[in-house]
Amino acid sequence: MYNKHKGRYGYRRIAADLCKSGRAVNLKTVQRLMHELGLKALIRVKKRCAPPGPEDGIAPNLLRQDFNALAPNEKWGTDMTEFNVKGQKLHLSACMDLYGGEVIAWRTSTRPMFELAMKTLEDALERLNPGERPVLHSDQGWHYKMRPFRALIAQSGITQSMSRKGNCFDNAVIESFFGTVKEEFFRLAKCETLKQLEDGLRDYIQYYNQERIKLKLNGLSPVQFRLQNTEM
Repeated sequence: MYNKHKGRYGYRRIAADLCKSGRAVNLKTVQRLMHELGLKALIRVKKRCAPPGPEDGIAPNLLRQDFNALAPNEKWGTDMTEFNVKGQKLHLSACMDLYGGEVIAWRTSTRPMFELAMKTLEDALERLNPGERPVLHSDQGWHYKMRPFRALIAQSGITQSMSRKGNCFDNAVIESFFGTVKEEFFRLAKCETLKQLEDGLRDYIQYYNQERIKLKLNGLSPVQFRLQNTEM
């Protein structure tokens, strides 16, 4: 129903439309389900004026801009960015291992849905070995404050960390990665379609992980650095 109306409907109109179609639903149930799925009307969004409180799910800033990791899966960073191809948007969600800067999980979607962040986290968790409990750092985006996202973090035994509000330097490593993607790939590729963009992102991220050297890694790519310095 939400997609049918292209995001124009909030929970009240969706509930009303469902009832109109013969499905008796509770207004609060629809509101709760839409909140959990990250669905909200794309028009007339009300901005909050009150300062955030503990109920907002804000985690402390544990990294404090210390992005150095001594081993794989010790510190992770995650974030989202968007690309625009002739008025069409593609959103990229990525999770990076701060040990060497390897992108360990990423997903794309034409809309910044909650599932985009959730699936990225699920993919990243598959990389963990027994006993590994990384700190997962993000900004204060609404995706990362959702209860299912925080619940999965808690169930997995990892620790959540968040940037201070409005401070991009607190998540500088993955922000820098997005800047590199846009400068080295997107600006040069001049994609004509979202399909070209998705295919190009797949190739570039593989190149970034496997081949693109970093001077601070002694001229190694992130994967080469990890393999050379750890027992696999």
